[in-house]
Amino acid sequence: MRPVFVLSGHGINTESETAYAYRLAGLDAVIVPLAALFRGTRRLTECSLVHLPGGFSFGDHLGAGLVLADRIRHERLPGGGTLFDELRAFVADGGHVVGICNGFQVLVRTGLLPNVSGTFAPEVALLPNAGGSFEDRWVHVRMAGAYADLGDLELPVRHGEGRLVFADRALANRVSEATQIVMRYVDGAGAPAPPYPGNPNGSWLDAAGLCDPTGRVLGSMPHPEAFLWAEHHPAWARHVRPNAPDGLRFFEALAARVRATQSGGTA
Repeated sequence: MRPVFVLSGHGINTESETAYAYRLAGLDAVIVPLAALFRGTRRLTECSLVHLPGGFSFGDHLGAGLVLADRIRHERLPGGGTLFDELRAFVADGGHVVGICNGFQVLVRTGLLPNVSGTFAPEVALLPNAGGSFEDRWVHVRMAGAYADLGDLELPVRHGEGRLVFADRALANRVSEATQIVMRYVDGAGAPAPPYPGNPNGSWLDAAGLCDPTGRVLGSMPHPEAFLWAEHHPAWARHVRPNAPDGLRFFEALAARVRATQSGGTA
């Protein structure tokens, strides 16, 4: 089976733990510099999933994920076309794309998420947190759609621009009805619509993650790669956790979907 490409460079800073997470979940993962894709020395046809990790690509100086998204959409590759063209073809051919935090911001700015219209026009934005400050805390989320079997997860967030807003309420309702909001903030008891800090950034509809209509492009503001061992949780010594750490469960679900696709399934 083709490996996972975990992208690196230009301010991305969680590539090592992300690659390790996929390996724990049973997939081969290689760290690939973004420069190799832009130069054409590596191609998306070599992988089964491409992962845009968290960090601060290009320092977020012009807005979180903006510079990298513009390069993906507009920079010409040596063989012609853009990396955006290759990503579109990759997904159409059954490939998976995942973006976490800054990677999610990039996917939103390119129009790969949520892509309700099918035109890859930007339809949502990840704006500065409603509280006006950087949020670094653990949150509870409820998974839905293709990931509903995961139930509720507890994961950390660390972002300054995570307030997910939609172009209008009609679009928000359409995305919700299509089960493209695959991750929502809930409180510790699983109740919906939590106040701050349960919803740490003021996202509409408590949205913490989205997928595209195919279900193969996924974005999340929480960081599953930061909870791969029980000891990663700040209360690990006091908790009895009968299941695998929630971040590892997330990557195991991704791995199952990739394997199903590679074996000819429809995941």
